[in-house]
Amino acid sequence: MQGSKYQGEQRQPSPPPRVTQSQLDDVVDQHRKFMEGRLGGRRAMLRKMNLSGLSLKDMDLRQADFSGSIMTNMDLSGANFREASLYACDLSNANLNRTCFVRADMRGARIESADLAGADLHSADLRSGGFSTDGTFSPGQNVNFRGANLAGARLSGTLAANADFSDAIMSKINLTGADLRHARFEGADLTEADIKGAQFMGANMRSTILTGVRLDDMKTSGVDLTDSITDENVGKALSSLEQPLAKLIKEHRAWVAAVGREGKQLDLSGYDLRVLLSLAGEKLTALKAFGARWCGMDLTDIQLQSAHLDESDFRSCFLRGADLRATSLKRARFSHADMRNADFSPLYFEVGGEKRASPCFLDGANLRYANCGGVRFRKASLRGADLGYTDFTDCDLREADFSGANIEGAKFMGANIEGAVFDKTPPTS
Repeated sequence: MQGSKYQGEQRQPSPPPRVTQSQLDDVVDQHRKFMEGRLGGRRAMLRKMNLSGLSLKDMDLRQADFSGSIMTNMDLSGANFREASLYACDLSNANLNRTCFVRADMRGARIESADLAGADLHSADLRSGGFSTDGTFSPGQNVNFRGANLAGARLSGTLAANADFSDAIMSKINLTGADLRHARFEGADLTEADIKGAQFMGANMRSTILTGVRLDDMKTSGVDLTDSITDENVGKALSSLEQPLAKLIKEHRAWVAAVGREGKQLDLSGYDLRVLLSLAGEKLTALKAFGARWCGMDLTDIQLQSAHLDESDFRSCFLRGADLRATSLKRARFSHADMRNADFSPLYFEVGGEKRASPCFLDGANLRYANCGGVRFRKASLRGADLGYTDFTDCDLREADFSGANIEGAKFMGANIEGAVFDKTPPTS
């Protein structure tokens, strides 16, 4: 009977051994000798190790084995992992800028929020993979690129069926001949991507940006293009406005200054504004622009107080120092936007001798992977918003309403959450 106490209990795996930078440098030195055929050389074998935070910048690690290792927050920029094994590795938040993964085994790898700008993954194996409980290889998890920066990367000829590229930046990426069947691209930016010969059968392309992409083959592959932005549906062109935009902005400012007694409110609802590239510093208080597309624009220090911008698309925009007080931004998209030090706090009005707050509404908005450091969200309504991996460092979140919001992976370091409403226990950091 005494032995039955442990019946059914599973032995917890021990944490992977921690490697120091000096130990890693020694392994790299031995690997270099191995590749050069010199005495004392040894192939780098770092399976199931904890290398987080270390550096392999510009190192030659061809044919090395890192299977199952934790490599989060590492500096791997410029490193050469040609034909290396990175099977089931966790490379989240790593610097993989210009890194070479040609013909590397990256099955089951987690590469979430990593910077792969200019990386070369030609003919890499990005299929599912992982380890079973006994340590052997198994089908395991899908490769995870969610939120990663893959701008200009080369994934030609890769095997990436079922991989997850949700919310990734993939502008000007080379996907020629890649196997991307049943892959997930929801919310990703594939502007001017080269997809010639790629297989997309059953892929999820919902809400993706596909401007500058030839979609002939994709349309016959059964992909889900719901709410995606293509060259066919980018929105109304500014050239179709009844008067030049500069003149309409002047009339709008007169309308604001005269509280509606003269001039005319500017309505840019449904327009594609990206051709402007920048509206930095513009004064567009009380603008009406439902469903407008601002993707990638420089909106630094723009004034949009009391504006009506529901369902607008601000993905990858520069909104540093923007004034959006009392603005309605319900179901707007801000993934990957730089919103540092912007102001989403309320404006106050006196009604019948009573001071009332007009808050900012971000209900149902998507701020995944946005940088909101130092932003003022006091009294803002973020009910049902998707705030996955949003950076709220040093934010003013007093009395903000996060009811029903997704805050998975969000950072709250130094944020003031006094009086804020959360479904569960308020975040501690």
